[in-house]
Amino acid sequence: MTGKEIVEQLEKLKNPKNVDGMAKFGIRPKTTILGISTCVLRTTAKDIKRQLNSKKKQHAHALRLWETKIHEARHLAVFIEDPKNITEKQMEKWIKDFDCWDICDQATTSLFDQTPLAYEKAFEWTNREKEFEKRAGFALMAGLAVHDKKADDSKFYPFLRAIEKEATDERNFVKKAACWALGSIGKSKNKNLHKHAVRCADKIKK
Repeated sequence: MTGKEIVEQLEKLKNPKNVDGMAKFGIRPKTTILGISTCVLRTTAKDIKRQLNSKKKQHAHALRLWETKIHEARHLAVFIEDPKNITEKQMEKWIKDFDCWDICDQATTSLFDQTPLAYEKAFEWTNREKEFEKRAGFALMAGLAVHDKKADDSKFYPFLRAIEKEATDERNFVKKAACWALGSIGKSKNKNLHKHAVRCADKIKK
């Protein structure tokens, strides 16, 4: 399956009626949007991965799909990419292209959180100024809290400090992601981190 064939398949799945509905939920990317649901995209991605049957080919196709500047093609890029093949350069390139909360959240919690750079980038990105780059940091924290069951508690203490520091950011997509990260750390790990998360929440409240 070629990149062109994948895009042609997406064109057949497009649903213009869904575009307005997605916009109501704040999904208004600057890229071309086709109105395909995430559920359909995940199923499509599984089929593509089976057909490609090679991590190397999946990586190459993911890079090509991202460059199409089609919203749903970028979702497919996230779903077919192998986290072991991702470089720091690729992560930085992709977050600079984030133009919508859903692609930001899918990339961080379905892919980036499985990379060796995840903890480093989660903390680093929360210091960024651009809205979706900063959101990416907090979304990545949330993903790590839920998915990395074996992580030592000490890895999450810097996250709580970052959440407290950025709690005054009034931008909706940043504020919500910070709350998401705090809630995930508090309820997804253990009693110790729950205690620290509650303490962090109390400081923010004050």
